Amino acid sequence: MRKKQSNATIEKFRIASRQYSDASIFMHEAIARKAGLSGTDHKYLGLILPHKELTAGDIAKMTGLTTGAVTGLVDRLEKKKLLKRQFTKDDRRKVMIVPNVENSMKLFQPIFNELQQKTTALISSFSDAEIQTIEKYFTEATLIMKETTNKLNNTEEDSIGKYNNILFI
Repeated sequence: MRKKQSNATIEKFRIASRQYSDASIFMHEAIARKAGLSGTDHKYLGLILPHKELTAGDIAKMTGLTTGAVTGLVDRLEKKKLLKRQFTKDDRRKVMIVPNVENSMKLFQPIFNELQQKTTALISSFSDAEIQTIEKYFTEATLIMKETTNKLNNTEEDSIGKYNNILFI
């Protein structure tokens, strides 16, 4: 049987969660600037990288961006050689967006090495049961955020949900 938490405990957790969220945004903005990208371009690249190829429409569905905004995103990332446009063999009018994982890793790996070492050390300091509890929180909180996003975007389909196994950089 679980013990009910006090309002003070819940509020303390909410404050820590908000501070974590804010720190994450600021860190990813700094990483993006160091890599010569905007924060949003950096995060969208993280959504694109796990895919062999995507259409601009796929990216629009995945991100909620308009097709015009996707064109700008692709232009900026292609200019940095982090992805390329490629015509399909069957229909030369259809363009596929192909991520350049090698160039992306060359750009971001030096930035992420120390962060990954420190977070691995932190995670290793917890017991398996504690890690399962933390994982449960993140998994369920992510579902709540996706649901809220979809509701705010007035979408029936959980377009973000299709990409659950994405490595976010």
